[in-house]
Parts: sequence; C-alpha cells; structure tokens
Amino acid sequence: MSKEELIAMSGVVDEVLPDSRFRVTLENGHKVIAYTGGKMRKHHIRILAGDNVSLEMSPYDLTKGRITFRHLNKDRAAPEKRAYRR
Repeated sequence: MSKEELIAMSGVVDEVLPDSRFRVTLENGHKVIAYTGGKMRKHHIRILAGDNVSLEMSPYDLTKGRITFRHLNKDRAAPEKRAYRR
C-alpha cells in the first residue's frame, strides 16, 4: 500500500468541537473526528453543524479524517456578501 491511498467518504457534521475539529457521521453510520484541510483553512471555508461534507481517511486509522469539501445545502440561504472598506 502506498502512502497516498486514502479512503474517500461523505457524511454530515454533527458537532463543532474546539481546535477546529468536527464530529462527523458517515453515510454508513460510523462517527469520526475530522479537521479541515489546508486549502479550506486557507480560504476560510466555514463549516457548521448540519453541513454535508466529503472527507478523506487513512486506512490505518479509521477514527480520524480530513474534510476536503463542503457541499452546498439547498435549504440554507447563502450568506450575504459584506462590502469591504478600502
């Protein structure tokens, strides 16, 4: 097995934990602790409880994962854009 073989899963964020971690319930019912990936943290992608997310997990530790994408919910309204002062 190479180092890059990751398991891709999707789930729903149940709880926002301290230290930018999240408790996520996967489609198969398992619960994992996940953190946001580097690009999501860099671009300040906000994740809230109830969001559908895609995550990667290592086959060596199936209790932890990295959130790679936040799917848009159709029922939740998009946040308003704030005008930035210059």
